[in-house]
Amino acid sequence: MLEFRKAKLSDIEAMQALVKSEIENGVILPRSNDEIATSIRSYTVVFFEGELAAYSALHIHTPILAEVRSLVVGEKLRGKGIGTKLVKKLLEEAEFYGIKKVFTLTYRKSFFEKIGFREIPKSELPEQKIWADCIKCKHFPICNEIALLYDI
Repeated sequence: MLEFRKAKLSDIEAMQALVKSEIENGVILPRSNDEIATSIRSYTVVFFEGELAAYSALHIHTPILAEVRSLVVGEKLRGKGIGTKLVKKLLEEAEFYGIKKVFTLTYRKSFFEKIGFREIPKSELPEQKIWADCIKCKHFPICNEIALLYDI
């Protein structure tokens, strides 16, 4: 059975362990424990049989725009719909807050398109996203990630 809940500070160590290989592969940006702690309220975690199975964050940029970021599902549990359920939970959260648009930057375009996201030019993303996050990426400035948007 899956358990969805907001992340706690005590989850950070397990979150870092779960995302380690994705950071090493350059798929997800590294975030320090302090950075995760500062934004812990934006994270939703998923547990399966008592173990951390997945997590992601809904990062609010403006009163109408948020981002799904740092989405990771444990390798053994991929392909079971956990990531889709998690993103849908984040979209429900965005709707609760009155967010009108949710974007993501990803290498997994088809995953997000199946949920209802559509591709947009990166130039439509907030400039603070590029300078706050993308500049930390080992692929910057040559980025193959695709920008997608979901209209609520």
